[in-house]
Amino acid sequence: MSNQMWGGRFLSGPDAIMEDINASIEFDKALWRQDIAGSRAHVAMLAKQGIVEAADATAIAKGLDSVEAEIESGSFTFSRALEDIHMNVESRLAEIVGPAAGRLHTARSRNDQVATDMRLWVRDTLDALDLQMADLQSALAEKALEFAGAVMPGFTHLQSAQPVTFGHHLMAYVEMLGRDRGRVKDARKRMNENPLGAAALAGTSFPINRHMTAELLGFDRPTANSLDSVSDRDFALEALSAASICAMHLSRFAEEIVIWTTPQFGLVALSDKFTTGSSIMPQKRNPDAAELVRAKSGRIIGSLTALLIVMKGLPLTYAKDMQEDKEGTFDALHSLSLCLAAMSGMVRDMTPDTKAMKKAAGSGYATATDLADWLVRTLKMPFRNAHHVTGRIVGLASEKKIGLEKLTLEEMQSVEPKITVDVFAVLGVDKSVKSRTSFGGTAPANVRREAKRWIAKLAREKRSC
Repeated sequence: MSNQMWGGRFLSGPDAIMEDINASIEFDKALWRQDIAGSRAHVAMLAKQGIVEAADATAIAKGLDSVEAEIESGSFTFSRALEDIHMNVESRLAEIVGPAAGRLHTARSRNDQVATDMRLWVRDTLDALDLQMADLQSALAEKALEFAGAVMPGFTHLQSAQPVTFGHHLMAYVEMLGRDRGRVKDARKRMNENPLGAAALAGTSFPINRHMTAELLGFDRPTANSLDSVSDRDFALEALSAASICAMHLSRFAEEIVIWTTPQFGLVALSDKFTTGSSIMPQKRNPDAAELVRAKSGRIIGSLTALLIVMKGLPLTYAKDMQEDKEGTFDALHSLSLCLAAMSGMVRDMTPDTKAMKKAAGSGYATATDLADWLVRTLKMPFRNAHHVTGRIVGLASEKKIGLEKLTLEEMQSVEPKITVDVFAVLGVDKSVKSRTSFGGTAPANVRREAKRWIAKLAREKRSC
């Protein structure tokens, strides 16, 4: 008796371990919507081209509707013995429609079928992720507008550098997410070509119309080379690359939230919605949501690395190795979706302690650069000389364990006699941030303008969807 899947060439079923390593239905059943959509387009094209009789095509289309309804309702039984989503759908279709179902696979292969399903799934998922990124941008921009003038320390090397505003800090992530969304859109545009009709690897002798199936499935055009069509996973790699960069951005922000919420920093608080307690220490409030976002970036980046390694040694065209594209891609993009949702929630939930922020902003002689700039601007001193003079004044303040603004004029003049009382006008943190009016600078007026611009832009995008 021949194997029911492969016919007369195989006289018995696979070994149990072969079934274990070969079956993919546990994870590729996630492609069921895309698989049915691809089959609908394919059979419509076969009928239009006269390759399949209209009556059979109608029966197949109705049968696919029935399969879809069963999967949606949860009554569909996925069989591991049938390996994958394609054979599961086709097998059930045959039970519903009868022998006519066998005509569906005319002029296609599982090779071009899975390539099509994966492109459709990744495309749909990127569209959803783009909406989530936009939502996080909105949350950040709205919070930035609210706290456009809230002074906080800006850091380099995690050391106090110069005062900035909390709003300006949040707007930095709006810009990052803007680039992330650009990468997503670019990847989507490049992947939007239809592999269906490339068949196993060489195309087909049937008079198919690949432009028709491309249009029905929302692709811009069919892929141009049948060998490349079935062996390409660049679209998944690009999606994972864009996801990895976005995850890295989220992880950086998550790390800042972890730091800011410690008692040692105390700059931001999260409510019970995004924190957990300790089983032994009743005083603890742990920023677990932020920590998990930080950790999940590793999974996402790992999926990109794994698929690159899978693909790097494969000759053309399809090889079973490529079955390993799915679990990592599914997991990575799902993880990114979860991280984006968590970050949006935390941004809307977080409460900055503006008094603590302002106090921290004045520590570490953060207005030293303002002093140096004043020396250049008012005394016409070369910046390198001003840098040296300012360093000596900072050293004097450090010896006395006081802030720069607490030094007397006479003490400053002991370092540079030309300094006047006007210098004190630039030594406060509020005055420092207000002075940073250069394009892209932290001045509250700049932050308000940019936050409003982004809020309006994102609102327009949302209305156009």
